[in-house]
Amino acid sequence: MKILAVESSCDETAVAIVEDGRKILTDCIASQVDLHRIYGGVVPEIASRMHIEAIYGLADQALERTGLTRKDIDGVAVTYAPGLIGAVLVGVNFAKAAALALDKPLIPVHHIRGHIAANYLAYPQLEPPFLCLVVSGGHTMIVDVQDYTKMAILGGTLDDAAGECFDKVARVLGMPYPGGAALDKAAVLGDEGRYQLPHSKPGSNPYDMSFSGLKTATLNLIHHAQQVGEALDVNSLCAAFSAAVSHTLVPRVIQALKETGYRKLAVAGGVAANSRIRRDLQTAAKSLGAELYMPPLSLCGDNAAMIGAQGYYEYMAGHVADMGLNAYATKTILGESL
Repeated sequence: MKILAVESSCDETAVAIVEDGRKILTDCIASQVDLHRIYGGVVPEIASRMHIEAIYGLADQALERTGLTRKDIDGVAVTYAPGLIGAVLVGVNFAKAAALALDKPLIPVHHIRGHIAANYLAYPQLEPPFLCLVVSGGHTMIVDVQDYTKMAILGGTLDDAAGECFDKVARVLGMPYPGGAALDKAAVLGDEGRYQLPHSKPGSNPYDMSFSGLKTATLNLIHHAQQVGEALDVNSLCAAFSAAVSHTLVPRVIQALKETGYRKLAVAGGVAANSRIRRDLQTAAKSLGAELYMPPLSLCGDNAAMIGAQGYYEYMAGHVADMGLNAYATKTILGESL
C-alpha cells in the first residue's frame, strides 16, 4: 500500500510517499528555519503562509522523484493534531482535497504517533509492544506502545517540554534558532560539573517530570552573570543543562522498563537528536540488556515519512476520516485516532 503523507504541524512542510508503513519511497521537506531565525522562534502566521506556498509543489515533487502517478496512490495520510492550528489546517485541507480528487481514503494521524512510527522506518524488525520516550519541542512523555494504534501515557512533563527549555535557554544565550542543536554542540565542549542545576521530583507519579524549575534556574543564572558582569562559561553551562535534562529523563525511562518488563525501548522526537540524551540512553539500555531503537537524525525532526508509516497502521485498524475532518491544536494520543 502506497500512502501519500502530509506533515505541516509547525515550521516544516513535508510530503512523503511510504509503502506498507515500513519503506520510504521519498520524503520531501521544505524548511522554514531561515525565515524564523530572525525572530528567534516560529511565527505561526508566517509558517501557515509558507505551508500554503510549498505544499502543492512538494506533492508533485514526491511523485516525480518516485516515478509514480496519482493513480498509484492508495491513501492519503495527514497530521491532524496537535500543532500550530493554522499550520495544521493547511495540511489537513490539502490532504482532504487530494483524497477527494483521487477517490482514496483519508487517514488522520496524530503527530506524536507519527514520531513513534519513525522507528518503524529505521528498524523494520521493530514491533509492539515496547516503551517509547517521546521528547520534542512541545511534548515530553513516556509511552507504553501496546499495539500500533493502542498506546498509554505512563507519565510526562507537568509543565514545559524538554525541547522548549533547550530552545529558550539557547535563545537567552544568544544562540541561533533552532537553539537545541546549537546548545548541544556547545555542551560537548563544556564541563558539566562547573554549574549546579536543580533536578525536579514532581507529584506522586514516578514517571512525571517537570522542567520549568530547571529552565528558570538556568535563566536566572545567566541573567545574574550578565547583571554583575561575571564571565559565563557558556559551554559548561550548556553541558550542565543537558546533563540535568538527561538525568530527569533517563532514570524514569529505566524505571518504566523495569516495571513493565519490556526489553525494547524506542526514542522519538526532535530532542532525540541530542547527543547527551542518546549517549545516556545507550549506557542505561546496555546495563539492563534492553534493545534500544533510536531513529537517525533525519527522522527525529518533523517529517512526512513518519506520518505515512503510522498512517498505514491507522488504515489497517480502520481509522479513516471523511471530509468533515478538522484540525486540532491539542489532542490526546490515547484510544482511537478520532
